[in-house]
Amino acid sequence: MKIIYIDCSMGAAGDMLAASLLELTDDPDKTLDELNNLGIPGIVFEYEKVEKNGISGTRIRSKADSEKQDVHKHHHPGIHDIEHIIFNHINADDRIKEKIISVYSLIADAESRVHGVNVEQVRFHEIGSMDSIADIAAVCYLFDKINADRIIASTIHVGRGTVRCAHGILPVPAPATALILEDMPFYSREEVEGELCTPTGAALLKTFVSEFSEMPFMHILKTGCGLGTREFNVAGCLKTFLAESDDMV
Repeated sequence: MKIIYIDCSMGAAGDMLAASLLELTDDPDKTLDELNNLGIPGIVFEYEKVEKNGISGTRIRSKADSEKQDVHKHHHPGIHDIEHIIFNHINADDRIKEKIISVYSLIADAESRVHGVNVEQVRFHEIGSMDSIADIAAVCYLFDKINADRIIASTIHVGRGTVRCAHGILPVPAPATALILEDMPFYSREEVEGELCTPTGAALLKTFVSEFSEMPFMHILKTGCGLGTREFNVAGCLKTFLAESDDMV
């Protein structure tokens, strides 16, 4: 059985998960071309090899391409705006588009509960930008491309302290993140200050992970390391393992 194991000891964020999964592919350059062929309005994917705290890994970026910018931009889009962008402007199989929408639906549901409004009234702020759509689309595409039989993750380290967002300064985990994390194991430790698990990271894990457990007995085929941009006193990396295991039922 082919599995992906996700080490969430430094949390989870969309860009770090995408970068780590990119390293699991046979040809990252070719895969990057495939991501750019998704046709996300106004976005071009790039990646670079970087080193952080002595650890080498990949950082993926989705930057605005002025030649591709068009009217499909919303200052604070709602769920129907997101659905329109995904289903009408992204070149991917329907199963991938549906996964992207599933991720956004989890976030919209959490935001609606936090603010006491209907899902249709939720407006996406930080995660409504095209680069956030790009991160989510990239992760959904890469999981589909790798096509593991099972996806397992460790308990999620969420960080501690506060985070600044569109609604002000909020405790970690942020209220919407905490709601998405319901029924998922997570923890906090004093040695790392800041937000490690973002709403996007939590929603992606909830969408794709079938089991949260310690690392099983497995034969590792490839290791991926996605590096973020924030600085912590320990390495801010998300590691994934593509492996084979005969012990999974």
